[in-house]
Amino acid sequence: MDTTRYGELRRLVRSNFSATTQQLVDDAVAFAAERLRDQTRYDGSPMLDHGIGVAHIVITEIGLGRNSTLAAILHDVVRIAAAGDAADLVDVTAEIRRRFGEEVLGITVGLSNISKIHLKISKEQASNFRDLIVSYSEDPRVILIKLADRLEVMRNLRIFPRDKWRKKSWESMNLYAQIAHKLGLYSIKSELEDIALSYLEPADFEHIHRKLEETESERQTFIGRFLEPIVARLDRQGFKYHIKSRTKSIFSIWSKMQKQHVPFEGVYDIFALRIILDCPPEEEKTQCWAVYSIVTDCYIPNTERLRDWISIPKSNGYESLHTTVSAGGGRWVEIQIRTERMDAVAERGIAAHWRYKGVNQGALTSEMWLSRLRELMEDTPHALAKRFEARPASGEIFVFTPNGDLRKLPEGATVLDFAFDIHSNLGCSCSGGKINGRAVPIKEPLHNGDIVEILTQKNQTPKADWLSVVKTAKARSRIKAFIREEQAKSARLGREELERKLKNWKFTLTIDEAVAYLCKYYKLRAGTELYALIAAQKVDLGSIKEILTRWQSGEADEERRAAAAAIGQAKQQNAAPRPAHSGDALIIDDNIHQIEYKLARCCNPIKGDDIFGFVTISSGITIHRTDCPNARRMRENYPYRVIDARWRSTAEGAFRVAIRIVAADTTGMANHITETVIRDLKLNIRSMNLSSRGGLLSGTIDVEVPATSVVDTLIYAILRIKGVQKAFRVNG
Repeated sequence: MDTTRYGELRRLVRSNFSATTQQLVDDAVAFAAERLRDQTRYDGSPMLDHGIGVAHIVITEIGLGRNSTLAAILHDVVRIAAAGDAADLVDVTAEIRRRFGEEVLGITVGLSNISKIHLKISKEQASNFRDLIVSYSEDPRVILIKLADRLEVMRNLRIFPRDKWRKKSWESMNLYAQIAHKLGLYSIKSELEDIALSYLEPADFEHIHRKLEETESERQTFIGRFLEPIVARLDRQGFKYHIKSRTKSIFSIWSKMQKQHVPFEGVYDIFALRIILDCPPEEEKTQCWAVYSIVTDCYIPNTERLRDWISIPKSNGYESLHTTVSAGGGRWVEIQIRTERMDAVAERGIAAHWRYKGVNQGALTSEMWLSRLRELMEDTPHALAKRFEARPASGEIFVFTPNGDLRKLPEGATVLDFAFDIHSNLGCSCSGGKINGRAVPIKEPLHNGDIVEILTQKNQTPKADWLSVVKTAKARSRIKAFIREEQAKSARLGREELERKLKNWKFTLTIDEAVAYLCKYYKLRAGTELYALIAAQKVDLGSIKEILTRWQSGEADEERRAAAAAIGQAKQQNAAPRPAHSGDALIIDDNIHQIEYKLARCCNPIKGDDIFGFVTISSGITIHRTDCPNARRMRENYPYRVIDARWRSTAEGAFRVAIRIVAADTTGMANHITETVIRDLKLNIRSMNLSSRGGLLSGTIDVEVPATSVVDTLIYAILRIKGVQKAFRVNG
């Protein structure tokens, strides 16, 4: 060891640790000096100076032990090796494991992982970045040493290039200072914030610093004079107590000035006085209010600034009585009254200003983990790792977009989950991705800190097997919704195609008879499966014509009887019992006057749809499509109110149909759609509701049509418009 350059550390180690530890520290410094001999800091000083400085903070300001000190000295060795040749990293980690142990190696690797995180200046994502930093700290000492590391950097930020000042200051203020606060490391928190402010807002920092220096002597004199009458009354009435005074940090004063839009002189609480009582639990409220009475007897309180968190504690458990009193001459003093127990609770960080959010899956949440860590630090600083067994909450990972945005996902999430998390349309067209520059398939799992780029293909669409790839509810629901939309669209198009062909072929059988027979022939469970095969052109319509011709000619009588039986069975199961006086189905057209009926809004039936009637209690008969979302419930719960219905072939009228459209958000797209419907197809648009988001125009248009036969033409015409991606009929 360089006894001249690093003599202070050696003296510190000698006064705090055993001879064995002193030798290990000497070995660590020698090993690090050898590995870092060609590495220097920005001012030309040895890189090892940083590790030695971090070790000094770890011992004196955080109070950690031997392994943490060794890890602080060695962490740059691992960090630099990890950024270089893989073989070199293997050699370094093996040597550290052999000479200094598995625990020391684990801490250095954790510190190296945090160093790899590409933090982005974004207040919206600060909470996620804090969670990410903590997630790398499976050993609690990692996060503590990282705070020491950052404090050493900030104390020497002047030696860094100017272009690094702002980024490191922002990180220190918004990320590391907040973690230090949560751990109860208040002096580290305040120092990080103050140094960061001196670089981010140097003029404001200097102004407040100068004001504090100018008023320090006067402030101490004022506090002594201010407390005299209060102390005399407390002593006379026999209270057991002590008083703390604290001056706000420059950052805290600056924050108050910004928030309240006031000058330095307008900040009420440049300093605060805390009266801490030593009393039994059953006397806490009584004594606190008694002290409050003494304070307000001596000075006039500002009643608007009374905060009673003793009668009703804050939701986070904080208990204290705050008041602000006038000391004359326009000066105000904040006084906090609490007991030793209340002060201990507050000091352990339970009343923190921010909270980690985590999913509690058996492990401790980050919030509980950090609070527990703080308690253990106070109890046994040198045996921290042995006493601390729980890890922070598992179940989530943090990954980055190529431009540095951070996304939080569940553990086990894949490239496809990441794509859907960014945007549904990106997920639907995802064909693969790149993780840290390496091409991977959509099912590739992600890990903490990965940088993920999504690859897309124009013709890519979600598949059913994607459901086994994704882990997030958002991705699953979007995939299912897309598949349902496509299935419904295929079923409608397939049925309409079959209906047209049956009419062209001049067959006398109904579509229900044809579908029942074809389902038995192809061994399908439902007509929707047949429609989908037709829409996808997986069933040849010429073959269907041949099969039905053979059946009608009598060549397949046995199959025909079976199909007829299937139709009868289906009707028996699904059709409602009809009134005794009615033997025919309700005929729907525009000339019915004697029967009150209306078309259901839930499914919006139009001429050509398969329909049924439902007898309501007060609104006559409503007409629904047989594939209405509510049909099954009505048939199962109220079978006696369901009646057969069909359209009169000569019926005329205008029916409203809702068409869902998804298109590129290009100039004039809405005009192209309306021109196609109104000018080209001569149809009326009753309403249009389109909205733009993420470069896409989506929504529905309601169009008047005479029958279902026109709907297919309408959809086909809309799909031919350049930029339209989807167009299909929806319920309602």
